[in-house]
Amino acid sequence: MSDYDPTDFVDTDFQAHKTPPSTTTATLSTGAAQRAPTREEVESRVVEAQQKLADLKRAQEELERERASLEETRRRRIEFETGRQELIHSLTRGLGLLEDAEFNARRDAEQMAKALTDLRGALGKIQVINEDAWTKDNFSVELTRGLTAIENARMEWNSARLKFPMLSGETSAVGGSGCAAGVPEPSLFAHRGFLGLCKLGLALTWPVALVLLVSLGAVLAVLFRR
Repeated sequence: MSDYDPTDFVDTDFQAHKTPPSTTTATLSTGAAQRAPTREEVESRVVEAQQKLADLKRAQEELERERASLEETRRRRIEFETGRQELIHSLTRGLGLLEDAEFNARRDAEQMAKALTDLRGALGKIQVINEDAWTKDNFSVELTRGLTAIENARMEWNSARLKFPMLSGETSAVGGSGCAAGVPEPSLFAHRGFLGLCKLGLALTWPVALVLLVSLGAVLAVLFRR
């Protein structure tokens, strides 16, 4: 029995001319990759690139507008916060100053209104004195009453002059006397001896003494008449 040879049934000519499918596909792909692009492909890529550039430009412009809007919003926000803080400080300080000024002005106005009422009353009491109505019998009493009204009016006047320097012709500004502001005036009793103080006391109290003397004279006149 002879040995079996499998090659006896294989057609070697057919196997030599047969090409594997995978090798053919790879060859076609490599040829397509190495092929130069056509004009249509180049123009298509140019158009695609221009479209991408246009899209990027529009996106950049949109971002620029958004950035400008945010910058404006930030500027207005800073302006708002700065202005609010500044006005809160200024208005609070202004209200405090005006409230103090209003309180002082109201107090001065009340004092001035009271002084006006007192001065009008004192003036009215003096003006109603009618010397023509005095008689021999009521002369002493009416004279005493008149002197008392004058003395009360003088006290009201001096009190008003102390409260309101304008009544004495004084101003807040320093005149040409050369006196420095804030320097106190010399005291009325400074550098006065005993005799000078006595004269000053007599000058200040002579209205009261005159009233007392007139009253005493009237009483004595009534007594001697009886």
